[in-house]
Amino acid sequence: MPLFENAVEIIRANLEEIIALGRPKVVEIGELTNNQLATINEFRIENDLPPIIAQVKFLGRHIYQSRMLGNGYTVDEIIEQIESAMHSCSVVKVSEVRTALENPNRRIDRYGNAVSDRAVLECTKWHPWSELFSVIPVGDAIRPKK
Repeated sequence: MPLFENAVEIIRANLEEIIALGRPKVVEIGELTNNQLATINEFRIENDLPPIIAQVKFLGRHIYQSRMLGNGYTVDEIIEQIESAMHSCSVVKVSEVRTALENPNRRIDRYGNAVSDRAVLECTKWHPWSELFSVIPVGDAIRPKK
């Protein structure tokens, strides 16, 4: 699996630090599979972009702003989304504007939605590492109440 064994604790700690108005550190939480990395780098090289390495970093600020404050998701729900999106079975979805992994296996979330979790990677800021910038539960028509 692309997430490290201790990734859940690391992700939780960063999100809780942000909630407490702290300044979490950028941390490594996992790595892409060989196939995921090859697919991303193939696209990057074809488009004159430098290749990335397998390790994925995490900060969590955007996820906090968009998913927790914006959509009302809890830390536990965010972690479920990340675990699903960063799964080894997740398929690379890459374009000029986005590099993402999306789990093709729909997951029934806590609200009864059948979602495909998508991890959006930022591949420039921490180059050659990528950062798990966002997670999107695609298909979440019913969202938590804020």
